[in-house]
Amino acid sequence: MTEDILINVTPFETRVAIVAQGSVQELHVERSIQRGHVGNIYLGRVVRVLPGMQSAFIDVGLERAAFIHIADLRENRTERNLGHTATPIEKLLFEGQTLMVQVIKDPLGTKGARLSTQISIAGRMLVHLPHDPHIGISQKIESEAERTQLRARLQALIPAQEKGGFIVRTQAEGATDEEISADLDYLRKLWVSVQDAARSNPVPTLLHQDLTLAQRVLRDMVDPHTGTIQVDSRTTTADLQEWAGRYTPSVADRIRHYSGERPLFDTANVDEEIARALSRRVDLKSGGYLIIDQTEALTTVDVNTGGFVGGRNFDDTIFKTNLEAAQAIARQLRLRNLGGIVILDFIDMEDAGHRDTVLAELKKALSRDRTRMTVNGFTQLGLVEMTRKRTRDSLAHQLCEPCPMCQARGNVRTARTICYEILREILRESRQFNPKEFRILASQEVVDLFLEEESQHLAMLGDFVGKQVSLEVEAGYSQEQYDIVLS
Repeated sequence: MTEDILINVTPFETRVAIVAQGSVQELHVERSIQRGHVGNIYLGRVVRVLPGMQSAFIDVGLERAAFIHIADLRENRTERNLGHTATPIEKLLFEGQTLMVQVIKDPLGTKGARLSTQISIAGRMLVHLPHDPHIGISQKIESEAERTQLRARLQALIPAQEKGGFIVRTQAEGATDEEISADLDYLRKLWVSVQDAARSNPVPTLLHQDLTLAQRVLRDMVDPHTGTIQVDSRTTTADLQEWAGRYTPSVADRIRHYSGERPLFDTANVDEEIARALSRRVDLKSGGYLIIDQTEALTTVDVNTGGFVGGRNFDDTIFKTNLEAAQAIARQLRLRNLGGIVILDFIDMEDAGHRDTVLAELKKALSRDRTRMTVNGFTQLGLVEMTRKRTRDSLAHQLCEPCPMCQARGNVRTARTICYEILREILRESRQFNPKEFRILASQEVVDLFLEEESQHLAMLGDFVGKQVSLEVEAGYSQEQYDIVLS
């Protein structure tokens, strides 16, 4: 299946949509104000050494001086690996010293960024460690046979005189030697450009900035199935073509500038798809639907037949709905970037063959997703348990925030519940205080209910406490908010 990539660029935000067969399969958003410094490499100057804390402050050109601890000095790590006692920081660093460092933690509050001298540069398949002659394999690759094979293949591709080392990422599973070699070339060129910048620029200076979203798309998402890469910014198109020409030449001829009259994302109805991806309900073409609930612990997907009655019998209707749902679930997981534990509640199927077919269809649809995942079979309760690796925040977490009205519970107390709560509160206060009047400040919905269906209960309370109870609408109040004023 051919996939086209659409890149929408504005000064404040970059959005990427991956489109296949006319529908959006994947969405990525990066906002300028939220872009951090982690991964950036700087040439800095030591401004202060603190022996008592075994730390130092480094000026890298940011708003506040950055911070480095002895545990993050490359020399100290080497000594610890050899079983030696760490050399005190005051013997390794001195004020005015020039140092190449990498940000490992963004500034937070009044604290500056945290740094390390153990430089690492990430590629698609590999992570390059220029100062560490070591070949490592990601711990997430669990098969010992696969780990041994990947290590042997990488060693065969690296010349004997190669300085530095590499860590094989999980994306290298199933990669060809040509793909791994291309990643090696990309990382070598990147490290050479960092060294050249260090020799030719003053201190402090930024030597390498972590890739933008658009560049990460070229590095991580373009594959033989990628069709065109359309960008609606002429400047960004030129930058990406130049970048691709240096690091991923095979991609350069697919990058094109979009200059149509309609906004680029309108051509694939991306904004409408984003709105649907933030909804709990996903309608299926047959008339069935999914309900997707994302919680802190896990994500649940419930499949319902809805108005679909197109099968020859009830079992056939359920089977066809579940088949369609399997494809929709795979797309929604990728589109919304849902990670962690996912529980799928398909409609119960009595036929074991139907269950096997639905599970096979689900795995086939999920195979198009580049994110690592595991899928288990049906449990005794008829649920499918699966996991999908968390690579970034979900779309909802990026674009939404907890509801201030319900504190992210997903529901609010009814107006009648609030009415009865107010009546109980007035009764409680009448026993402690002796005002002339109780005045209720509440939302329009609550006041309307007091004036209509609950008017008798309000009058009975006024007679019981022997005080006048008045009502006042507070336009800014939510349904759950209220105040009782004593006068």
